[in-house]
Amino acid sequence: MDLPQLILQPIGIIRTPYREKQHAPRQPGADKKTTEGIIELLPDRNFDQALEYLEGFERIWIIFWFHQNAGWKPKVLPPRSGRTKRGVFATRSPHRPNPIGLSLCRLLEVSGRTIRVENPDLLDGTPVLDLKPYIPYAEAFPDAEIGWLAEAEHNEAAPYAVTVAPLAAEQAAWLEKEHGVHLLERAVDVLSFDPHPHSYRRIMQLESGGLVMAIKSWRVLFHLEGNAVTIRELRSGYPPEAIALRAADASGIHDHAAHIAFHSHWQTQQL
Repeated sequence: MDLPQLILQPIGIIRTPYREKQHAPRQPGADKKTTEGIIELLPDRNFDQALEYLEGFERIWIIFWFHQNAGWKPKVLPPRSGRTKRGVFATRSPHRPNPIGLSLCRLLEVSGRTIRVENPDLLDGTPVLDLKPYIPYAEAFPDAEIGWLAEAEHNEAAPYAVTVAPLAAEQAAWLEKEHGVHLLERAVDVLSFDPHPHSYRRIMQLESGGLVMAIKSWRVLFHLEGNAVTIRELRSGYPPEAIALRAADASGIHDHAAHIAFHSHWQTQQL
C-alpha cells in the first residue's frame, strides 16, 4: 500500500523549565512542584483568532512533536513494566514510528498568541502541532480497562523503598545549587520501580560491590537489600584524567563545567 507523505508545520513552541529529557516528568502533573509552561504560537497566521473562546475550557490537549528523539523500536520497556517488553503502541513511550505526543494540561490563561498551562511534561522548545479543548463527557472513562498496567499497579503494592545517604544528599544539593543539575528525583523514580541491573535502565553491578545507575553523564551508586534501596553516592561519569585533559576545552563534555567543579570539590574516584 502506497500512502502519501504527510508534511506537518508546527504552530508554535512551548517554553518549560525542562531542558533535558531526564528532568521532565513522565506525565503532566507528575512533578512534585507546580510548574508553568508558555505556549508561543507563530505570528502572521491568524492564530490569535483561532484561540478565541478557548479560555472557557479548564484543560486542553497539546499535540506535539518529540523533536529530540531519533528512531524507534516495536517493543519497549516502560518504567512500570518490570522486565517485560511491551509493544510500543501499548505504551506512552516517546520513541514511536511518528514521534507525535499528546499531553493534557490545565489551561491558565490565553493572551494574544500566548497560552499559559500548568504542569506540562514537555521539554523546553518542543514544537507544538495543535491544541484541542478537553471535553470530559466525551473523553473521561475512569472505569476503562488499562491492560497490562493493571498488573503493574497491583505489583506496586510493595514498591522498593528508596532512601538517600547523607553524602549523596549533600552532593545532590550541591549540584542543584551550584550547577542546576538535578539527579535525585530521576534516580528515586527509576529505582523505586526496579533497581535490578538492566541495560535499558543503564543499571549495572559493580565489581567492587553494590550497583550503579547512569543518568546521562552522571553515576548514582546504590545498595539493594531486599526491597530497600540506599543511594549512597553520586559520581561523575568522566574519569579524572579525561576531565584534566579537557579542562581547557570542555565543549565535548556533557555538563562540562559541573563535572570539572564536581571532581575538584568532591575528589571523586573512578568506578
